[in-house]
Amino acid sequence: MILGLDAGSRTVTEAEHLLHHAVKALGLPPSAVGCTHFVRTATSAPHVACSLTVEETTVSDVVAALGEAGVTEAGVALGDGRGGPGELAEGAALAAAEHAAGAGGRLVVYPGVSEMTGTLTVAELLALGSVDRVAVLAQAEDPSPGTPITTNEHVRPQWRGGRVVLLTMPASGGRLMPAEVPNPTPCCEDHA
Repeated sequence: MILGLDAGSRTVTEAEHLLHHAVKALGLPPSAVGCTHFVRTATSAPHVACSLTVEETTVSDVVAALGEAGVTEAGVALGDGRGGPGELAEGAALAAAEHAAGAGGRLVVYPGVSEMTGTLTVAELLALGSVDRVAVLAQAEDPSPGTPITTNEHVRPQWRGGRVVLLTMPASGGRLMPAEVPNPTPCCEDHA
């Protein structure tokens, strides 16, 4: 089952915190997959919602578990069930649908993420089983299996056409690194 969650997060960092709180509150196993999704409903500004794979549960159980964890203003969507504020429940439903279709979303919680540390070759990263493909920005060809990837302990692959794809970019020494870097410097910070 795919659970959608939406607390109106303005940043992916806020949404990642929501995901980690939800995983803990719901007692999900290491096999759970949690994603962030950029959503926009008819009545909301663009923001970041979440999706999670869950075992059999109900909307009321999820709302209760999140409430006990201190998450009280969130929309929940599970199948046809909805909970929480209407526009947030709608955003949660959009995130769940996108995850279920494998059509979008950025994986944050997934099997093998804790093993994606240091430098791994493309083959080693793919062998962990969660990522289906490694792609390089602006290159048509996939990198060779022996190409090293410096993970920076921040590997956030994306759903693309039903496959989990890690987008990378060239780094020094013939290495690659994930295209999404941890703690990016906001634009204009140094010249505002």
